[in-house]
Amino acid sequence: MGKLVIIDGNAILHRAFHAMPPLTTRSGEPINAVYGLISMFLRVIQDLNPDSIVIAFDEKEKTFRHKEFEKYQSQRPPTADELSSQFGKARDFFKAAHVPIYSKPGFEADDVIGTIAEKAKDEVIIVTGDRDILQLINDKVKLYMPVVGLSNAKLYDAAAAKERMGVPPEEIPDLKALVGDPSDNYPGVSGIGPKTAEKLLAKYSSIDNIYTHLSDIEPKTRKKLVSGKSDARLFHRLATIVKNVPIKIDFPQMEGWKIDSPEVFELFENFGFKTLTDRVKKVGKQVDESKQSTLF
Repeated sequence: MGKLVIIDGNAILHRAFHAMPPLTTRSGEPINAVYGLISMFLRVIQDLNPDSIVIAFDEKEKTFRHKEFEKYQSQRPPTADELSSQFGKARDFFKAAHVPIYSKPGFEADDVIGTIAEKAKDEVIIVTGDRDILQLINDKVKLYMPVVGLSNAKLYDAAAAKERMGVPPEEIPDLKALVGDPSDNYPGVSGIGPKTAEKLLAKYSSIDNIYTHLSDIEPKTRKKLVSGKSDARLFHRLATIVKNVPIKIDFPQMEGWKIDSPEVFELFENFGFKTLTDRVKKVGKQVDESKQSTLF
């Protein structure tokens, strides 16, 4: 059984942008987020030793979540020009490294990641800074998440996810449906806080089962749940990562990555990445030696 690493491009690029000091190319274009993303990518290769790699990005178009709930993520400010200008350069790097890039208009990168992870036969490790993706963890899937900046990361399994979120991974959408998610700008069921939600889910495991057993729930909480039933259903759909996005997935192509390809070094020359060039050569040598050792 091999190991597939799926990188959440938007989440890691955003994190890198805020973690790295300003940096520009020789022509004066911002490049700090790309530098940080590549640095993280090299750490991922060394820490996780993947057989296959793929990266997913958001598209510019609004998703089905925006259509279902107009206020979805509406509080978020526009992406800074200094960051938005770097997405194309990030894609150029992964193309140069022969890492397949996946996205789908109408869906978030989370949904694309969820779909690839669902269909994969190998062990899957998702690299992200987005805790929403903790819901995808199961016996096959783990999360590798930066803890401080880009320098430290934690590998989450189901137990670690429950410790962080208060519920098992598969119940995270139910938790968010009840308590809301300020980062995505939906409020949850009015009057239901985290402690009440966790208590309900500990007993009933899901939104559906909670509403099936309304008569067993104490009157004050039951009244809030009844009033917020339609909201709970809607927010559960918003919170749930889709695992059947209509995309064609080529798993063998994900095995063809090469961190030290000639195209990467040519791109680094244009970016002015001298230090990263040395690191890539070192990591590329380590990868080649590791692959050779597995042949004997």
